[in-house]
Amino acid sequence: MAKAAQCPSCGASVTFRSGVSILAVCEYCRATLLNVDGKIENLGKMAELAQDRSRLQIGAQGVYRQKIFTVVGRIQLQYEQGLWNEWFLLFDDQRTGWLSEAAGTFSISFQRALTGSAPAFSELSSGYRLRLGNAEWTVTNIERATCVAGEGELPFRVGGGYPAPVADLRSNAGNAFVTLDYSEDEKTPLLFIGETIDFSGLKWRNLREDDPIPTGPKLRAKALLCKKCGATFELRHEGIVSIACAHCGSISDAETGRLIDEINLAGSRKVIPLLPIGCTGVLRGDKLEVIGFMQRYMVSEGQRYYWREYLLARVGSPGYRFLVEYDGHWSVADALEAIPKTPDTETSHLNYQGQSFRHFQSYKGVVDYVIGEFTWLVKTKDTVKLVDYVAPPFMLTLERTDNEISWSLAEYVPFQEIFSAFKLKSLPTPVGVYANQPNLLKKKLQTIWKCFILFISLAFAVQFTLSSNKIIAQNTATIFVGSDAVLLPPFNLNKKTNLALKSTAKELDNGWFEVGLAFIRESDGEVRYGSTEISYYSGWDSEDGYWSEGSRSRTLSFQNVPPGTWRLMLEGIESSEKSVPKVLSLEITGYRALWGNFWILFFGLFIWPVILLFKFTSFEVARWKESDHPGLLFESENKLFSIRFNGGDD
Repeated sequence: MAKAAQCPSCGASVTFRSGVSILAVCEYCRATLLNVDGKIENLGKMAELAQDRSRLQIGAQGVYRQKIFTVVGRIQLQYEQGLWNEWFLLFDDQRTGWLSEAAGTFSISFQRALTGSAPAFSELSSGYRLRLGNAEWTVTNIERATCVAGEGELPFRVGGGYPAPVADLRSNAGNAFVTLDYSEDEKTPLLFIGETIDFSGLKWRNLREDDPIPTGPKLRAKALLCKKCGATFELRHEGIVSIACAHCGSISDAETGRLIDEINLAGSRKVIPLLPIGCTGVLRGDKLEVIGFMQRYMVSEGQRYYWREYLLARVGSPGYRFLVEYDGHWSVADALEAIPKTPDTETSHLNYQGQSFRHFQSYKGVVDYVIGEFTWLVKTKDTVKLVDYVAPPFMLTLERTDNEISWSLAEYVPFQEIFSAFKLKSLPTPVGVYANQPNLLKKKLQTIWKCFILFISLAFAVQFTLSSNKIIAQNTATIFVGSDAVLLPPFNLNKKTNLALKSTAKELDNGWFEVGLAFIRESDGEVRYGSTEISYYSGWDSEDGYWSEGSRSRTLSFQNVPPGTWRLMLEGIESSEKSVPKVLSLEITGYRALWGNFWILFFGLFIWPVILLFKFTSFEVARWKESDHPGLLFESENKLFSIRFNGGDD
């Protein structure tokens, strides 16, 4: 229930609407009033709030999860990136919460009891992992902020200059976050749990100056004067922290206009963006406006490699996107709220949204040149550690400093799509293979292999059916070397047939013999000649045991034998034991197709998949040649296979 008190400084009425509020700032004289058990103590005058462009004010109302709340207080804090506001909320059911407003991003959080121990503020670093409840959280941002001032009513004492060490943590579960607030004790933090929200979805009333609810990042233009060269530039978008002058390249604070960086090299070494500041286009369903341009570089083996990044504001809807360009290759990227689960080691594989990303490269990125508006504090020579993980056409990138980590997800965009989206007159064609560039042969190769397997399977089935054997005649003959030929009984062929003659000498052991043979057609004496040699040896020795070589059976083929009545004639030619008769079991079989035809077809069709595989492999070799793992990487189940070259380590 609301409690009214009288300001001891000016006599104005001061209301404490929340039962947990202990401090209020008089809106008339800015006296800071402390309410202790109903007794009002004047702590002196509250410092003045810094001017900002927030639409919120004391008394604004909104709806969060079907609960109405009222803004009853604010703390304004200064940190490296500029200012941020913490708005104290009172819900109709007397619950309290906080609405954080920083660089155009909004989040709502609620204080929770901290069970167990938490690390001291001095122990934290970006990437620090902490288990809270059933989830693992990662420290993404550490700030030693300072309170500028407060207004309205608040649940604790604040004042200008109060230190506010805080750490933000995120997990891989949606847009949830945790804040550890060490402003009361740097060893025992206060715990706040919440989520990022869409500002326009809170059904606002009574915003400052009756401004409409924002539907996108664009605001009424604010003119700033460059304090280095005197040029005028406009600040036209929400959440902008810094702005770089297109004339002299100096970087200014977006709120105050003070110079942040005077040594930008834009004036002496101007870089012309491929997408001009202010141009608009429709890319993948989003209407976007280019508002900022940055060139960065990495150093490898003493050589600089430059790439360019564009900050784009969504037109007509909240949020920003990024375009990244290197050597004519483009990717569209978004900052991630839910961060991927950090791998145990930097070069390990990373799983995100059910997809496996491979570590590609770790390096340091240095800001070289900037113009336009940015939603973070940017300076030339700023250096961050970058780690790229790829699963073409996607790339996950981790940016890390001592106090902050952030993740982004990029998707490769063909340069023709950029050309069309922004209606450009020209655009450089890509050079080489980029880290997340999709291998267009992948799907084609998969399709070709599937077709090859299907076609060969069908060909095998046909071949097997056509080559089914039919026994035409079976006989036994005793052959003497040097004696008269043996003529076997006749057999009939009703049509042209391929014949296979299988000769078996079951009693042959450690010897050989050769037999000449001829198929003779009785009607006209047509002859088909052939010969077969059968050899078989076996034995035993102390080292290898039983051994054998050769075979007691041989098969000869006769193709396209015409129809008619045929007889088989056999004659012994030579033998290891000439005086010993050789008993042969003979089987004449008819078949339709030769297996040789199948193998000719197999290898003929196999050439195209092999050529595609070679091209696919060459593309991947070119990709990974630019990585920290030079070589072509294949992954099968849980095993990783690699082909290394150019001195790459295994």
